Amino acid sequence: MNIDLGGKVALVTGGASGIGRAICLGFARASARIACVDINEEAGLETVASLRSLGAEAHFLRADVTDLESVRRYVDSTLAAYGRIDAFANNAGYEGAMLPLTDYPADVFDRVMAINVRGVFLGLKYVLPVMQRQRAGAVINMGSTASHAGAPGVCAYTASKHAVLGLTRTAALEVARFGVRVNAICPGGTNTRMLQSLLNGRNQVEDLAFNLATPNGRIAEPEEIAALAVFLASDHAAHIVGQSVIIDGGRLAM
Repeated sequence: MNIDLGGKVALVTGGASGIGRAICLGFARASARIACVDINEEAGLETVASLRSLGAEAHFLRADVTDLESVRRYVDSTLAAYGRIDAFANNAGYEGAMLPLTDYPADVFDRVMAINVRGVFLGLKYVLPVMQRQRAGAVINMGSTASHAGAPGVCAYTASKHAVLGLTRTAALEVARFGVRVNAICPGGTNTRMLQSLLNGRNQVEDLAFNLATPNGRIAEPEEIAALAVFLASDHAAHIVGQSVIIDGGRLAM
């Protein structure tokens, strides 16, 4: 499917790396204008350079998604640059540690919840009013298969991704009548730094088992998640509201 988002403005948090970077590139290839938000300025500027090399209009905004004023600024700066926000990939996230719940450090738990839940909440809080005034817009929150199932060793990440799904459904119900759509993408294992961090210390046999536990025998590539985000931002998804779209090679079907 050839999706044209020409003239539309896409705001992406966590856009400097991983799935966020792939989403930025996906929006660029669909001819959208892009505001790339990340706390990592160096990597964010590299992403923007890549977007511009594709001919996209793009700029970088450094922000801490857990900080209210920082979130307000990235929204205001996007409006100052482009005048509107048509698509919001509320993607910034943090994996935390991989430890049993009883050994999990409380400060790491708090940090995961701050980025993955408070960050998503604040993004919704300041982007949704913009879209309501426009009476149009699409929000894509980044959930996970951990939004739907428990996962030993990652209590904070799992709790946070369950919360993202609750925020998605609540926000969707509140703004649907304004022509604004809120959905969540729930990827399974994806070939990113975050997954490698969670798998750190596992041996090759265990890594092979991780792949074989997925019915199609592999993890996802970030570009596959990005393609879904671009679709959900497009008019092709006009009647998709409040949904959790799982993209996991069949893992949760087992």
